Amino acid sequence: MNIERRDFLRATALTALTSGVMLRGFPALCESVEFARNVTYRGAYSNSRLIFERRKRGRVAFLGGSITEMDGYRPMVCDFLRARFPETEFDFIAAGVSSTCSDVGAFRLATDVLSRGQVDLFFVEYAVNDDQDGRFDLTHSLRGMEGIVRHIRRANPNVDIVMTFFANENLMAQYASGKVGTSIQAHSKVAERYDISTVNLCKEIQEEIASGALTWQEYGGVHPAPRGNRICADMIETILTQRADGTELQAHAMPEALDPYSYSNASWRGFDGVGTNAGVAITAGDALAQGAFQLYEPDWSKIPGSFRSNFGGKPLLCGERPGAELNFEFDGNALAFYILAGPDAGMIEYAIDGGAPQRLNAFHDYSAGLHYPRAITLADALKDARHTVKLRLLDEKDSRSKGTALRILQIAVNRGE
Repeated sequence: MNIERRDFLRATALTALTSGVMLRGFPALCESVEFARNVTYRGAYSNSRLIFERRKRGRVAFLGGSITEMDGYRPMVCDFLRARFPETEFDFIAAGVSSTCSDVGAFRLATDVLSRGQVDLFFVEYAVNDDQDGRFDLTHSLRGMEGIVRHIRRANPNVDIVMTFFANENLMAQYASGKVGTSIQAHSKVAERYDISTVNLCKEIQEEIASGALTWQEYGGVHPAPRGNRICADMIETILTQRADGTELQAHAMPEALDPYSYSNASWRGFDGVGTNAGVAITAGDALAQGAFQLYEPDWSKIPGSFRSNFGGKPLLCGERPGAELNFEFDGNALAFYILAGPDAGMIEYAIDGGAPQRLNAFHDYSAGLHYPRAITLADALKDARHTVKLRLLDEKDSRSKGTALRILQIAVNRGE
């Protein structure tokens, strides 16, 4: 890769943008830059441009994991947009949460993004986390990402979307062997279906490393260094500086879903109506004595394991002792618990609609030293109807776990559109 050439083009672009010049020739120019080969252009980005130019305000959201949460590509893209539209007042939504996957993104989209109002430009990334944190198969990685896209497009059919595939060593190794990682396959299917441009940073970095132009250390690893984030931001900018000649807002098409069970109408359901110990009322004073679930904020200073402060100050539905039960109903076709799975995370047995008992291990490979945020799916691809749930904590546990706890941040459900 000719780094000087890339920097020259970027400087030229920014100079033109800040002086008000319309870069109609820039896409053709970008095609001569090596990293443009890993940018797939689809659709147009005239809707967000029109909003920013005419209304002089706009809302831009970034949804993803720790790569989006960190001080990385996201503020670089924000700076680019401010430079391109200097008279526009932006509301930037930073909705990255470390360790979370596309399913959690779908579950929290309504509260963490859409609650702020209509989004005009939307950036999303989950390829790395779906791969290394969720270890999702293609079906579940697709259900999360398609759910996000359908949900935000229903909220605003005009919203422009950019999808980015970040890099980890496994996903790059797949490209090096002539394959495509499962999460990138799934997300690419969604992008193609909904005419969304993609930034395949993973493939770009693998190719640059293979050519000797870059090292994994220079890129920065899973959480990119400034140089790695700059490469990503530059690739995104090639999309945002395409020709966008539209003069009126035009809704993006909403095709039939790839998967009818995608999490496209997902949300938190709250703890109302959740009973403990088969519906027997337990007071706070004897909850622990009877091994019941209780809604409270744990004293994290007294529980082994690192704790991320962004989860502080929140009550969780907590059970710690074997035999504690939960019984409730939900409306929808999928059910998940968003939990903090720490060093003492346990195992549960549960039944849906009185069916055969099933088991889930709340402990994760990353739980040993951290109260790790993850979603555990109890059921999906159900009939879209009312269902009953009966659950209890087991005295069995993962061999690496030091306890039998289940601490639930949220109960998540998906309903049919």
